[in-house]
Amino acid sequence: MENELKILWDLLTAFGVGLLIGIERGWKGRIKEEGDRVAGIRTFALTGILGGIVGRLSMLMGDWLVAAAFLSFAAVVAIAHFVGARESEDIGFTTSVALLITFSLGIWAVFGSHVYIFSVAVLVVALLGYKPELHKWIGNIETEEIYAGIKLLVISVILLPLLPNQGYGPFEALNPYWLWWMVVLITGLSFVGYVAISHFGDRIGVLLTALTGGLASSTAVTLSLAHMAKRTRVSNIFMAGVLIASAIMFIRVVIEVAVVNPELLYTLWIPMLVMFVVTLIGMFWLWQPKSDDEGKEKPPLKLDNPFQISTALKFGILLGVVLLLAEAMKEWFGDEGIYILSIVSGLMDVDAITLSLSKMAIDDLNEKTAVAGIVLATTSNTLVKGIMFAFLTDIKVSLKLLFVMAGSGLAGILTIFFL
Repeated sequence: MENELKILWDLLTAFGVGLLIGIERGWKGRIKEEGDRVAGIRTFALTGILGGIVGRLSMLMGDWLVAAAFLSFAAVVAIAHFVGARESEDIGFTTSVALLITFSLGIWAVFGSHVYIFSVAVLVVALLGYKPELHKWIGNIETEEIYAGIKLLVISVILLPLLPNQGYGPFEALNPYWLWWMVVLITGLSFVGYVAISHFGDRIGVLLTALTGGLASSTAVTLSLAHMAKRTRVSNIFMAGVLIASAIMFIRVVIEVAVVNPELLYTLWIPMLVMFVVTLIGMFWLWQPKSDDEGKEKPPLKLDNPFQISTALKFGILLGVVLLLAEAMKEWFGDEGIYILSIVSGLMDVDAITLSLSKMAIDDLNEKTAVAGIVLATTSNTLVKGIMFAFLTDIKVSLKLLFVMAGSGLAGILTIFFL
């Protein structure tokens, strides 16, 4: 009985996938006459069921049936497309490819997770439905963006896997793979920020860059935005973007602690929330346009050469120096120097010290000490980001950012004392 229910559920999934894609294709060709449509809702639904039947029969007759059935179905689709294109002079191959995907998803429904299958089907429907928007977006892509994307792929896909993933130098602190991964990350964020700002405007582009980049590295976002701010007269927006990325960092820290040691959150969530709120208040303050700029037409934000490998390389060198210093401090002060180690480790990376202290608090480290160490690490990391931004742009203009970040860190430290 259980096996029969699974067979029925697999076939219903295959039918549902075909129906979902067929609704979009049928709606797209609704203005055509009945005989002029290549395939509609019925054809796609039947194609999904056919794939499910082939997948189920292959379990009895062998895998060769899947290959034979797919090649036969592909031949039928190709012939139908050739005949239809010759009569209507429409060489579009999208519907034919959608049919092959529907047939494949129907087969997959028998062997794979139905969640993944429907996810792929939804993605296919989205690609089919947003054709005008996608074509418009492709038309707006500049040659410089294409070349920058190719360079980014070269340093990430080709060079990164070739580097050794082990420590070298004093204390074995220099890991070429990890350092180059940070270079790739910063360069990628710069590229994403350039594309986002170019296509969505400066305010929305910076917001998207900060939100997405902050999940990976708020430090990398800071360097990317600082580089952009240095070359433009728009400074408040970029400083607000740095604060957004920093606020995301606090959320990331809480998630990491919740995974490793949820008991620690009973104490940690209060200082993290305080720092998060102070940072958000500063962000809203800087996000507002300047009063003396109201009524004036702002010059458009124009950026060129999004692939700033020189800035990324400088960061890689700086990161290597800080890693050496962090390992030296750990060697000199030992395991008892938790606070010093937290401050030094937080200069460039919050994740490592957060996970380490969370794990140590499970064993023999006092929870208050662990919480204090995590707060010190996030505070030092926050202050370093503000100093980096000020150093790379304009110290006088960045005083507001430094004020907010210092206030956030001070609020977190004071909260520890009250706790």
